[in-house]
Amino acid sequence: MIKKIDPSLDLYIKAILGRKATNVVILDVADLTSYADVFIICSGRSNRQVSAIADFIKTDLKKHKIKPLSIEGSKDGHWVLLDYGHVIIHVFYEPVREFYDLEGLWSDAERIMTPSLEKATS
Repeated sequence: MIKKIDPSLDLYIKAILGRKATNVVILDVADLTSYADVFIICSGRSNRQVSAIADFIKTDLKKHKIKPLSIEGSKDGHWVLLDYGHVIIHVFYEPVREFYDLEGLWSDAERIMTPSLEKATS
């Protein structure tokens, strides 16, 4: 089931899509964990693209006065985690994403759709 919620999530999705991230998934984890409401998971095709996506997200959201609480993994480019408090963004190099399978670990979470993600996937 795909759920539509908070329109401000679309700002995050626009930033993610700004550097051609692939396989974007938004998971509603509010009822499953106490440390976030939403996980956004996306992929890059190389370590350099993963780092570029993460840098672009940080820069683009800063223009909207949205700053991360922390960023992990940006030097390696395998898995960058951007923590915005209620929203946590995971940018993976695709083989690493398959290995960790966050979607499988959080399979009870509902998927969310935003206007920009809907447009990108259609």
